[in-house]
Amino acid sequence: MLASVYTDNHERGRAMGIALGGLALGLLVGAPFGSVMYEFVGKSSPFLILAFLALLDGALQLCILWPSKVSSENAMGTPLLTLLKDPYILVAAGSICLANMGVAILEPTLPIWMMQTMCSPEWQLGLAFLPASVAYLIGTNLFGVLANKMGRGTMRNSSFGSFQVPLAHNIFGLIGPNAGLGFAIGMVDSSLMPIMGYLVDLRHTSVYGSVYAIADVAFCIGFAIGPSTGGAVVQVIGFPWLMVVIGVINIIYAPLCCFLQNPPAKEEKLAILSQECPMETQMYASRKPTKEFPLGDNSDDPGSEE
Repeated sequence: MLASVYTDNHERGRAMGIALGGLALGLLVGAPFGSVMYEFVGKSSPFLILAFLALLDGALQLCILWPSKVSSENAMGTPLLTLLKDPYILVAAGSICLANMGVAILEPTLPIWMMQTMCSPEWQLGLAFLPASVAYLIGTNLFGVLANKMGRGTMRNSSFGSFQVPLAHNIFGLIGPNAGLGFAIGMVDSSLMPIMGYLVDLRHTSVYGSVYAIADVAFCIGFAIGPSTGGAVVQVIGFPWLMVVIGVINIIYAPLCCFLQNPPAKEEKLAILSQECPMETQMYASRKPTKEFPLGDNSDDPGSEE
């Protein structure tokens, strides 16, 4: 919906950065809210409050959000299988998956490692993720605005904070690595989400439901594989080596993001884009002369009729 409403790349990145900031705010408030309500009110209280807030939010969406009034076109979207065959969309989706898999693996493994090595009390186990949530909130809002200025594909999804997590000896030593990890993930998400819509505009039909379904699936795969495999891998190689493996995988994958710097447009999209905004698409049509995509009919030269 945001991609349909905000067609400009800069505005789209800014809007999606704010929307992803809502995700970060939920992660930021969720852990202390749940622990406080569980400790002082009861274990059912946070779920009852969240159920009421979800119902209120649904009512507000029903009353306020009307995307059909904004999008008047009834264009047929690109088939999902065609989008999955696009290598540029796959690279962006893989970046989203791997970036979020890093923090997803930390959720089940870091608290256990803290109890074993730091003898941390229970209240510190959830507090350790607070720096990552705050940094994610900053990263999504900052790079959601700067994504268009920094260039496509320059964002790297390698998080060097994963190398530093096993070196911490107490909860204060986790502040820097977790903050760096959260900032890197926010940087990747807020930059690559607008790029997914940009790739559809450039290479396919500008209908965004399927491409953002791919982005959501990539996000969910990261949070599904991470916790489900993290515990088993820790039993085999240990927590420090698990963090090293995650960091190395991100670094190896990061150069693929360079292909998103200047993705080529399809031939039929070049014709449409050259009509709508010829100066913006000049860089993508550099291989072929622009005269192959005329802006008008056969009336280029008014004197030719004479």
